[in-house]
Amino acid sequence: MRRWQIDPQGTGWRTTPEFDAAVADLLAGRLVAVPTETVYGLAADATNARACAAIYAAKGRPSFNPLIAHVASSEAAGQHGVLDERAQKLAAAFWPGPLTLVVPKRPGSPVCDLATAGLDTIALRVPAAGIMRELSQASGRPIAAPSANRSGRISGTTADAVAGDLADSLALLIDAGPTPVGVESTIVGLAGNRATLLRPGGIAREEIEAVLGEPLAAPANSPGAAPEAPGMLTSHYAPRAGLRLNATHVEPGEALLAFGTPLPSGAERASAIAQLSESGDLQEAAAHLFTAMRELDASGTTRIAAMPVPESGLGEAINDRLRRAAAPRD
Repeated sequence: MRRWQIDPQGTGWRTTPEFDAAVADLLAGRLVAVPTETVYGLAADATNARACAAIYAAKGRPSFNPLIAHVASSEAAGQHGVLDERAQKLAAAFWPGPLTLVVPKRPGSPVCDLATAGLDTIALRVPAAGIMRELSQASGRPIAAPSANRSGRISGTTADAVAGDLADSLALLIDAGPTPVGVESTIVGLAGNRATLLRPGGIAREEIEAVLGEPLAAPANSPGAAPEAPGMLTSHYAPRAGLRLNATHVEPGEALLAFGTPLPSGAERASAIAQLSESGDLQEAAAHLFTAMRELDASGTTRIAAMPVPESGLGEAINDRLRRAAAPRD
């Protein structure tokens, strides 16, 4: 695995041999870990079924879980999906940025069936991170890029975390430091009559509803049905340790995932403590979530007690990740 460090705010990397090599890796069907504003992505050519199969193999990811296709612009997104008036409003408001739209797949789009998990819809995003947009633009391909971690485990928000999970599967790891948002993109389904919040994420529900002028619906729960979008599996983002939610005290031997102050009773006997945001700032907490969970998991604890986090704003996305991390797993 090669490792290439870039300045995420810079542009000089666009004309370097390393950038050309990254494009060549993608066109050759190899896997590249790419930083976005949300988390690091495990990137491959979304039109290449063998490359997408390599993503599933590297992650140990169920093949029915669809992948997000990252493109350089709204115009490029329109080549692969049917963007109705609602989609165009949301794209104008939030792209580039941490919003994924699930829309009908456009006939003739070369995105492979494996990337869409055989569905007649496609998940599209224009990321704020320039490196991902430039790779798509330079390669002429949409880039499939789920979070760069083993499936169901904690998403990678630093290059070192990605290397620890996936080094043996990567041709290249692009290191741009910690990702600023820290949770995955919000996913909105627009294939039906009602706009649906399929996954909370880096843009709060309230912001999206304000643009649409209507509330977002909840996804239908059909037992045994394939997920409509990434991140909808019941057990996901899971540490190896057990996770206890809404903890108001700490049991002996537990590690503490803290949010704000004061700390709960028994915190002095916690085996380890990681603070999401001492001031109770939800944006800061979202950015620190996966790093804090990895830190506590690495401490060797067998159980993590997580303090309550408000459901408002980005708290909805944080609590979604925590509930999935705490869910029973096989």
